[in-house]
Amino acid sequence: MTGMLPQSRRDLILRTLRADGPSEVRALADKLGVSQATIRRDLEQLDAEGRLTRVYGGAMAVEDDQDDPWAEVAAERVEDKDAVARACADMIEDGETVLLDIGTTAHRLARLLHGRSITVITSNLAVFDELRDDDAVDLVLLGGLVRRTYHSLVGYLTEDNLRQVHANRLFLGCAGVRADGAVMDTTVVEVPVKRAMIKAADRVVLMADGGKFPGVGMARVCGPEILNVVVTTESADPPTRRALTDAGVEVVVV
Repeated sequence: MTGMLPQSRRDLILRTLRADGPSEVRALADKLGVSQATIRRDLEQLDAEGRLTRVYGGAMAVEDDQDDPWAEVAAERVEDKDAVARACADMIEDGETVLLDIGTTAHRLARLLHGRSITVITSNLAVFDELRDDDAVDLVLLGGLVRRTYHSLVGYLTEDNLRQVHANRLFLGCAGVRADGAVMDTTVVEVPVKRAMIKAADRVVLMADGGKFPGVGMARVCGPEILNVVVTTESADPPTRRALTDAGVEVVVV
């Protein structure tokens, strides 16, 4: 994960601690692909800012911290996410069945689907709330364990539901795209659901604005060979875009 900006790395540390609980320096270094010395400096900085609590050998999230990952991510790169969402909405044809992944970009895509004669399948509770009263859209909510701070459903029930459905297109979210085109995520519990969504769809469209390049996240979702299309923005890292194209992926820049 070399090349990541310090602030992005520190934000990822906080999200990891919130999702997985207290963690040792060595474990964080392994997950983020940086040295233990770098992690220690990051923890010292975050501790000084009052954003985490240092414990012996590692750190833990602050209990009274603004632990709202959804709101935090939703406020990032709003214009880029809207541009990606518009391009994705234009791909959907009437009568199609589409899978919408978790995440704020998928929610922005859902806002553009009102009145469309389509079927939407999702484990994204924000998407469900957005489309629940739209009679034009056939809406399928997957079952599972509710992750309230991420507005999503996860677990074996979600994965089992996905084995029983089929979609024309999956609009997949991610934490980042690595230099080799690998799709990464920060929350391990979401990865099996994403993989099950991939299996349930004919075509996979990755929604990844330029801020997702270079990749962040400790968990690999899939390689570029799984993707049909990547929708991104001009700020996306050119070498990574070329790696995706070389892997046979259509890269749409908006």
